[in-house]
Amino acid sequence: MSDIRVSEPRGTTTAEAAPKISSLEEMMAKYGVKAIWSDTSAKLKGAGVSGSINVDDTNCNVHVKLGMLARRIVDSVGLDASIRKRLAALEA
Repeated sequence: MSDIRVSEPRGTTTAEAAPKISSLEEMMAKYGVKAIWSDTSAKLKGAGVSGSINVDDTNCNVHVKLGMLARRIVDSVGLDASIRKRLAALEA
């Protein structure tokens, strides 16, 4: 498994940040990955992909695990950059 971990500080409240994650969810949905939410945390599930999103008082944390097949297909550096870009946009 290949792990991608991104933690971005944020200035919004937890209640304001969680709904703004939709752009990140839309990007993941293009690859068949769903986010299953429970309050301010989500489990990520897809073919060859798992992980989590956690929104707390100071950070938004994303952890993506790529299975063997997904590692061959997905550019992990590009995925990391894309996640960072979308999390940074939460503050806009």
